[in-house]
Amino acid sequence: MKHIFSHNSINVLDIDKSVDFYDKALSLKKIRQVEPPDGSFKLIFLGDGVSSHELELTWLKDRKTPYDLGDKEFHFAFTTDNMKASHALHEKMGCICFENEEMGLYFIEDPDGYWIEIIPDK
Repeated sequence: MKHIFSHNSINVLDIDKSVDFYDKALSLKKIRQVEPPDGSFKLIFLGDGVSSHELELTWLKDRKTPYDLGDKEFHFAFTTDNMKASHALHEKMGCICFENEEMGLYFIEDPDGYWIEIIPDK
């Protein structure tokens, strides 16, 4: 038996704001969208155009309050082939929330408070 990683899902309050953030910050593009006729939710799958792994953004129509992310002890990570340019972009966007210069990495925070680790491609 074999299992292959498919996607991660996060819940978001403003789907358009989140799609825009992930496009600008990480160049993730919309692959597909699922929305029932009643408009009660939207699922938007984003991809990097290189790997098969996807990020699923889940928006619920009736949700009006921010999600409780607990102690934020979870995250997902992206590698970059240009750490200097990536850091400059995220600094300009104002989304860097933590830096660890000793380890050569940093984290950005999306509009819903999720942390994303940025690490150099080795």
